[in-house]
Amino acid sequence: MKNNLLRGVTTALITPFLPDKSVDYQGLRQNVKYQIDNGVSGLLPLGTTGETPTLTEDEKREIVRTVVQEVKISSRPVKVLQGVGTNSTEKTIKNALQAIEWGVDAILVVSPYYNKPTQQGLLAHFTAVNDVVNIPIVVYNIRGRTGVNIETGTLQRIAELGNVVAVKEASGDINQMMDVLSRIPALAVYSGDDGLTFPLVSLGGQGVISVVSNLFPDRVVAMTEHALAGRFQAARNIHFDLLSFFKAAFIETNPAPIKYAMSYKGMAAGPLRLPLVEIRDESKLVLEQVLNTM
Repeated sequence: MKNNLLRGVTTALITPFLPDKSVDYQGLRQNVKYQIDNGVSGLLPLGTTGETPTLTEDEKREIVRTVVQEVKISSRPVKVLQGVGTNSTEKTIKNALQAIEWGVDAILVVSPYYNKPTQQGLLAHFTAVNDVVNIPIVVYNIRGRTGVNIETGTLQRIAELGNVVAVKEASGDINQMMDVLSRIPALAVYSGDDGLTFPLVSLGGQGVISVVSNLFPDRVVAMTEHALAGRFQAARNIHFDLLSFFKAAFIETNPAPIKYAMSYKGMAAGPLRLPLVEIRDESKLVLEQVLNTM
């Protein structure tokens, strides 16, 4: 395997906001410490879960620097993976170079969204980013948000690029995930769907970039570590213990449910920024019922 620096659980961090919807940096520090104390391998600021499209450039910089600073003073090694992808190759490259300046360990590059490039365009996009950076790249495949699937044949060619070390697989298609594991063994495959972490790791995946671990890092870490070690019965038990929350956490558009659940449990989360809005009352009830039984 080319590089497996994120083996285990990487938490796709929410961005906590204060009531006036400014960034809650103190709350962010608290959340990062909670993650580190509960054994995660990595932290992902500026992902989809962090409501990145609504953040200003100054906020993005301060968020990443806050996470990097907390990791530097932590008692155990944790990697920082920053989301840099956009639907503009030029902007993605600019973000990647900034991320390197800010001291992250790797970058997450989503396939361009909205403009729907061809498979040839996807290869050209990742090649252009690869050619100007000197840190590991994790490819992010999530057709449900981008409108384009990275086909396995295309991913094989992307994986040949020198800095590409892993893929966050959030296609939701276990058959495609198995195809990637079989055909590209040098590429670390991380689940992008909490509910598929256990089956994916059982098939040879290396971990998860998780939303649910914002609230339950200890349980997601335990499940993943058991599965990675081949202790499948123990991992299966935790998987089923978490299954109802895996479903509830995506009852509406991420990250609205996880932010509500974190607020309900007294963690720093706060409101959402438009165009996202608070989840419906019936969704709140579902989340509360699940949380109260866990």
